[in-house]
Amino acid sequence: MDLMMMALPVFALLMVAEATVTSLRGHNVYALKDFGGSMSQLGINIAVRLAIGGALIGLHFWLYQFRVFEVAAGPWGWLLTFVTIDFVFYGYHRAQHRVRFLWCAHIVHHSSEHMNLGTALRQSPTGPFTKALFYWPLPLLGFDPLVVASAGAIATLYGFWTHTEVVKKLWAPLEWLFVTPSHHRAHHGSNPEYVDKNYGNFLIIWDRLFGTFEPEMARVRYGLLTNINTYNPLRIAFSAWLKLIRDSLAVRSLTDLCRLWLRPPREQEEALRRAVHPSR
Repeated sequence: MDLMMMALPVFALLMVAEATVTSLRGHNVYALKDFGGSMSQLGINIAVRLAIGGALIGLHFWLYQFRVFEVAAGPWGWLLTFVTIDFVFYGYHRAQHRVRFLWCAHIVHHSSEHMNLGTALRQSPTGPFTKALFYWPLPLLGFDPLVVASAGAIATLYGFWTHTEVVKKLWAPLEWLFVTPSHHRAHHGSNPEYVDKNYGNFLIIWDRLFGTFEPEMARVRYGLLTNINTYNPLRIAFSAWLKLIRDSLAVRSLTDLCRLWLRPPREQEEALRRAVHPSR
């Protein structure tokens, strides 16, 4: 059993506490059907991870035999691994928003129109496959697969608490260095100024360095530019993939197929909107 699975009872208690606090404040951030949709995705995601987790860690151990460098063991090696994973996550997360086939997995996480700790657990069943595309070089670079797994689990645990409206802005130095609930609320916004911003998981400095940081100012509208309007677990999980497959069957060349899969989803959505409403 991995660290995430062990943390589920703690997550449940924190969600109950969040619902209680927000209800007492007169603004319960949970909606029953939406929460059910999030939990359905968590269940499917766990099943997929249990099915393929052993194969993925086995692949990393196999690749580790061919490592080019040797990352030292001990605290400094663990810290280097953690920071490297955080940087890789930034790149992966940014690609999820800018490459359509990756977005087909990540859209699940953004499909909720509510911001709460349950939304943190709304993870795509196809996410483990797309994530593997970005993390396999780590063992070749000399990062111990077990250290990568433990550091990655801790990073994921950190990301859980940033999905809340209970915590407002923190002390300014913390807001400058780390990803906080304020930063991540903006990331989940469909407001024009918040779209494709704040990709970091633990350190917000990657966003500051690469020009993708946006502070939370205006009230955040959660959800997608075009919301999916369904609580059906299978539609939440796979509707974006089915649309990509339908669009793929309509293209006439390999070049167009590559563009379809690799271009930013937002650009394609806006192009379709202009085609349907040319006067807008």
